[in-house]
Amino acid sequence: MTRKARAARVPEAPAAPPPPAGPLLGRLEVRNLATIRELTLELEDGFTVFTGETGAGKSIIVDALGLLLGARSNTDLIRTGEEHLLVTGFWDEDAASRKVNSQGRSTARLDGEVVTVRELQDWAQQRLTIHWQHSAVSLLSPANQRALLDKQVPADLDAYVGAYRAWQEARARLETLRSTQRERARQIDLLQFQADEIAEIAPQAGEEEPLQTDLNRLANLDTIAQGAALALNLIVDADENAVGYLSEAIRALNAGARYDPVSAALQTELRTALDGIQAVAGELRSVADSNAPDPEELARVEARLGALGRLRAKYGPGLDDVLAFHIQVQDELATLTRDELDAGTLDHEVERLHAGVLAAGRALDGARVTRAGPLAAQLVGVIRELGMPHARLEFRVEPTPEPTTHGISDVTLYFTANPGEDLAPLADVASGGELSRVMLAISTVLGADTPAVVFDEVDAGIGGSAASAVADQLRRLARTRQVFVVTHLAQIAARADQHYRVSKRVEDGRTVSAVERLDDAARLDEIARMLSGNTSEAALRHARELLAGTTGSVSTP
Repeated sequence: MTRKARAARVPEAPAAPPPPAGPLLGRLEVRNLATIRELTLELEDGFTVFTGETGAGKSIIVDALGLLLGARSNTDLIRTGEEHLLVTGFWDEDAASRKVNSQGRSTARLDGEVVTVRELQDWAQQRLTIHWQHSAVSLLSPANQRALLDKQVPADLDAYVGAYRAWQEARARLETLRSTQRERARQIDLLQFQADEIAEIAPQAGEEEPLQTDLNRLANLDTIAQGAALALNLIVDADENAVGYLSEAIRALNAGARYDPVSAALQTELRTALDGIQAVAGELRSVADSNAPDPEELARVEARLGALGRLRAKYGPGLDDVLAFHIQVQDELATLTRDELDAGTLDHEVERLHAGVLAAGRALDGARVTRAGPLAAQLVGVIRELGMPHARLEFRVEPTPEPTTHGISDVTLYFTANPGEDLAPLADVASGGELSRVMLAISTVLGADTPAVVFDEVDAGIGGSAASAVADQLRRLARTRQVFVVTHLAQIAARADQHYRVSKRVEDGRTVSAVERLDDAARLDEIARMLSGNTSEAALRHARELLAGTTGSVSTP
């Protein structure tokens, strides 16, 4: 069922939107842009207008600011005969610039440091908004219509977006788990086999080297025993052996040792040597007797080394690599096993999160409906002042089949300018002029998200009392914003705090645009020209009356 915003009483004078934080644009420098050779503008807060004859190039100022906002560079904007154009804006201590050369290359800088055009754009968009002549067509976008209302309920929108993102992430994970179920089962089987194979052998770091030593010993036990037996025979077992000869040598020194200390000392050393040889003989006998071949032990060591070698061949190259691979396999196996369990439980989580999305969506819709009526009433109040006294407008919140990134409903702006006509989608019924006035109402009621806002002839097609209403709205906005307006309407120019005139002249055969700030006398002449195309006494009188009714008395030139 369609849910409509409730009507609210139209306020007579909507309050100006609160000012956004941030510095104001203090100075603009332009070099070699179109017909501008060199220009420096010292800018102030409040309401500033730029006027001039048709074709004088009033929108060049907007083009310059557009380059700082990342607008597409065009070599046609470079002054004929020059190699590049340069635009620089100053916000308190910060400076932003954009240089475009004749080859179409663009260089952006922030405080002298080269940045991308996108970075410059992101930076400038926090400080400046431009409403171009044809930007009203953006109102035809459902997303932009929805954004107008959602700016009134940021907390509810953020809560919904968070709930929707969590639901989508869980859904995506569940779909991934389901789509990879067969592959995951195959991978689990492989990893389990690898983990079991390594665990069954249970390799230990550094065990191969001592095993290899044992293998070498076990494989040569006959050689070891034979060598020990032969050495033992030469030392003690043979008829003539080392122990016998040493014993005789010791006895031979008995007589001399009684009289010669040297002989006594040598005899002592021979006895020590004999003791050592007899000790060695005991160990040799043990080696010769205990090193009989042991086929079972040899087979065990060979089997262990073979098993370790197979692990290295499959998962190595080294045994340390095998151990590291085992840890990796166990981790992957744990993750896949957890995924397998998650696939069985994530269904419930997705359902729970979906319920959360619906709840957040209903809360968002409730907040939208609550704010829709008062916002529509504010906008209608301004639109009616702009020459459409019978206009009606409302935001309609209509459910979508499924939750979307922006909610469980669409927001559509419905409008009619004529009495007796049913409301219909703005995109279907609004003419270009009506669309411009709706856009102007939105701009002046909601302002901009930036400290400075530029309007480039958005008052086209408006005149009479509607022009005065537009001027009032712009002046109201200028209480909280730095407002720049390129206009052809005297009623708007007369409301400004600062007034600049853009004009063209020919110097040395070249057209040059100039921008000058007008004093009271020059401003009176410009308002008269805008009113009637001349500065006749009647035009000046009319201009004087218009200025006196807005900014106070103006001296006669």
